[in-house]
Amino acid sequence: MTNNRIEPNILTQVQSLAKSIIDEVGKAYIGPRSVSRVLLTAVIAKGHVLIEGVPGVAKTTLVKAFAEALGCENKRIQFTPDLLPSDITGTNILDMATSQFKLQRGPLFANVVLGDEINRAPAKTQSALLEAMQESQITIDGETYELPSPFFVLATQNPLEHEGTYPLPDAQIDRFLFKLEMGYPSVADEKRMLLAYGQAKPKINSIVSAQEIERLHVLASEVFVAEEILDYVLAISQFTRSHQHVLVGASPRASLAILHAVKSLALLSGRDYVIPDDVQELAAFALAHRIVMTADAELQRVGGKQVIQEALSKVPYRAVQAR
Repeated sequence: MTNNRIEPNILTQVQSLAKSIIDEVGKAYIGPRSVSRVLLTAVIAKGHVLIEGVPGVAKTTLVKAFAEALGCENKRIQFTPDLLPSDITGTNILDMATSQFKLQRGPLFANVVLGDEINRAPAKTQSALLEAMQESQITIDGETYELPSPFFVLATQNPLEHEGTYPLPDAQIDRFLFKLEMGYPSVADEKRMLLAYGQAKPKINSIVSAQEIERLHVLASEVFVAEEILDYVLAISQFTRSHQHVLVGASPRASLAILHAVKSLALLSGRDYVIPDDVQELAAFALAHRIVMTADAELQRVGGKQVIQEALSKVPYRAVQAR
């Protein structure tokens, strides 16, 4: 790279800022730093994240700490089967003083929306949320309202409990830039949790603002992506579409999603250009949940993550680089 698109000192500042955010989240969330790095990558790419894990693995603790570190307005929604669309979008109420209807804004009017147990919401509520996630707007009584910018949803769900839940439609799942699966912590991390039990809750300081996040998004858009990287992403997507265990492979939207994500990751890594390692690091997060497996694959317990891992092992970057 001979001509820098982004000044080296700015890249260094971004790296330092990312480290500060991850350190701040680490005050409350005891776990791999890579988890916070993935979340931050999604934020810079203006993407939503679905976090899946069994109860008690600190999903809500993670997203709350992360939202506080971002310094943006954040609201929390506890999804339940009886939740109505107006409960999350808001509604017009009659102002008795003026005899006019006034909009009472719902929790979607925030920069960061923390959605607990998102798969408990019924179809109509999911539909309202889908509009917000896709268009950054909501419709109330036929009138459209723009949501704050930046706007992103950090949602959690339990993969094991199905009673009283509604499976997320494929269209909704496709709107999440990443799906992050959280497992049990390491023995060392769990011991740290036990040692910290009973101590005062740490205060999470705001490291950035909404305006700074917008600036980081603009910087990420200036990150260079070589044509060979585009070919690499396309080859991985094509691999999923022809796999024997895949019913519906990664869509063009999925290819675009990973492109946005790797540009953000490159920026956070102090580079103004994407390398193959960026694609390999984020491919499973960005693509696995968008793949629909065959019934036979489900019986054999073959999932989207295994397909992406196979693609990364069989689709060599050097093959598409050499012309």
